Amino acid sequence: MNQPDVVLTDYALALGCAVFACLLPARRVSQPFAFWFTVFFLGTALAAAAAGTVHGFFDTPGSLGNRILWPLSLIAIGVTSLAGARIAALLHFSSIAAVRISQAAAALFVVYCASVLFLTDDFLVAIAAYLPVTLLLGWVFLQAYRRTGRSSFMYGFAGICVVLLASGVQQARLGIHPRYFNHNAVYHVLQALGFFLIFFTARSVSRIEVEP
Repeated sequence: MNQPDVVLTDYALALGCAVFACLLPARRVSQPFAFWFTVFFLGTALAAAAAGTVHGFFDTPGSLGNRILWPLSLIAIGVTSLAGARIAALLHFSSIAAVRISQAAAALFVVYCASVLFLTDDFLVAIAAYLPVTLLLGWVFLQAYRRTGRSSFMYGFAGICVVLLASGVQQARLGIHPRYFNHNAVYHVLQALGFFLIFFTARSVSRIEVEP
């Protein structure tokens, strides 16, 4: 196994997000928040599992596993971003605005997938895709807290802040040890903490019923 620190933290992140998805309330059509948060966590789980497998077993560029799993990981990140945009739209905006935001997010997702599959599979493309949605979701959580005073929204806002910090650490290549716990491993640990905090918001918000 190559890069065991990166592989194991990636797999731990994948397992954690899969568990978060399973612990959400029943995902009926009348509970769109539960459905989209489930997609949000499962997209992250798939992205982490695929990326961990690439880092551990298919890190040679051009190998079959690399050519299949790395784009799969990036597309799964796009699915997470799409779910995040839908959650933000439903939580804060009017029904008409929510539909338009969701349509725009779906169109951008198609463009993003085409870019990953046919132009470049650089991880910076994934960052460019999820950063605006992450910022929007954090802003929506903060506005929801100001509007309702519910502490669960502050957990989500704090989680978004930790996820953003994780991305900064990863891009700055700030690790604990270059061999035993590098910047990617730290990135995964911080991400896991961020998604754990977001899960508390998801549990609370998923009980809200609105028209899909």
